Parts: sequence; C-alpha cells; structure tokens
Amino acid sequence: MVEAVVGGTTVTTRQADPATRRAALNKAIIYSVLIIGAAAAILPFLYTVSVSLMNLTEATGGRALPATPQWSNYVEAWRDAQFSRYFMNSVKITLISVGGAVVFCALAAYAFAQMEFPGKGFLFTLMLSTLMLPEAITWVPNFITVSWLGRISPVPWINNWPSLTIPFMASAFGIFLLRQFFQQIPRELWDSAQIDGSGHMRYLLTVVLPLSSAAVMTLVLFGFVGAWNALAWPILVTTTADWRPISYGLLVFLDEAGAFLHLQMAGAIITMLPIVILYFFTQRHFIEGIATTGLKG
Repeated sequence: MVEAVVGGTTVTTRQADPATRRAALNKAIIYSVLIIGAAAAILPFLYTVSVSLMNLTEATGGRALPATPQWSNYVEAWRDAQFSRYFMNSVKITLISVGGAVVFCALAAYAFAQMEFPGKGFLFTLMLSTLMLPEAITWVPNFITVSWLGRISPVPWINNWPSLTIPFMASAFGIFLLRQFFQQIPRELWDSAQIDGSGHMRYLLTVVLPLSSAAVMTLVLFGFVGAWNALAWPILVTTTADWRPISYGLLVFLDEAGAFLHLQMAGAIITMLPIVILYFFTQRHFIEGIATTGLKG
C-alpha cells in the first residue's frame, strides 16, 4: 500500500505482492512459448496453402500471398497426377485397416482389461515391448509372411488389399489405448450384466464400447493417419499402381512436377485434406480420449 498527496488529496495505490508478480510473469512466459510453438506448427501449413493458390511466377518469386487465387491448380494437380485412382485406393485401404483395427484391438484390449487368464501380465508386457521396435524391422518378416500366405490363399496377397491392410489390423498402441480406458469401467457393471445373463461379447458390445467412444474415436484417428500416410510398406508389397495409395501418387507427382512448385503444393494439400477434415470432426473425442487413458502429456 502506497500513499501519495496529489493536489492536496491523499491517493492510495496498491502494489502487487511478489508472489502475484511471479505468477503473472510465469503465465506470460508460458503463453509466449505456446504462441511461438503454435506459430512454428501452423506457418508451414499456411505457406503451403498460399503457394498452392499462386501461379508459377509468384510461387518461384518468393511472394507471401497470391495476387489472385488460382483454384484451378487443384484441378490441374488432381488430373495430372491421377489422384482419383490413388485417392480411392487409399480410401479402401484405410477403411479396411481402421475397421479391422477397431475390431481386433477392442477384443484384445477387453481381454487384458476385464478377463483373467494365465500369463496375462507377461503377455501384456511382451506386447508393450514391441512398441520399442522400429517399424522398419518388421518389414522383412511381414513381407515373408504375406508372401507365404499369398501362396496358400485363394486370394493373392501381393499387389492386393490383404498385404496392405491385414498386417495393420491390430497394433500394440491401439490395444494399450483401449485397455487403459476399459480398465476405468466399474467392475460392478460386469456383475450386473452377469445377473442379466450377459456374456463377455454382449457386455463388450452393449456396455464397454458405448462407454468408450472417446477412446475408440482416438484409435480411429490414429489408425486413419497411419494408413493414409503409409508409403514404404505399400511400395514394398506392390509393383503396379492398382493398389498403391495416395502417398505414392504424391511422391510420383513431386518428381514429375519438377519446378512447378505451385502444383506440388496443391497436390500436398489434396493429400492432407482428408486428415484435416477428420480431425476437425473428431477433435473433441480425440482430446477426451488422450486425457482419460493415462496418455496425457
């Protein structure tokens, strides 16, 4: 408290205590760091959008914004790169992979969370240990497996959807994500379901999964991003364009477009647009799923 006389009048001013000043300074530092991080994350995306709407002269001239947006760049990139074929391939691959991941990850996660069986802890630890393996290590054994299965199966696996989807219909991360959520469901619900004559499958479908919609949507989002962006594995198990995904189409287009930077950026926006749209509609479930499954950073 500070008193001062101004024009014969005593004026009292209140000074912030040191703790309040430190709290305000800490908050200012935190917000500054967050703003810088957000800018670093979003500026490349905004630059890509801006260049995709420029003509060739503007794109190579270092301009920040297009004088007149060239929406025809997207049409030209879509037509020249045959994105329609690769786009539909990615849609099919992603839907099959994500659908299978939801089914098999939910079944495995329910077993680890709600059932008791010999070796449960050891198997769960063994499964989690696979998260430490680099993805590239699994390519060779997976390729040998799908090649062998293709020889004994009536449906060919190489150059076909089975090799692009079945190896990814279950993941250690997906099982762990759902298992963490399933464990939070009160055990009393299972006791009540048993009294009503419900078995494990009915309980999973009618009680557990409806209560775990946030975790399921999080799994769907992660699975969609992984399947949509896959490139190395599809190139390994395909030799023709019949089943190659949109990421391969973008790779080929970037090589063929050469110095046409505006078309390259338009192709990149077309490729990432489905992920942006999906996240826009599922962000609430995604944030809730991360915050309630022990994965909060």
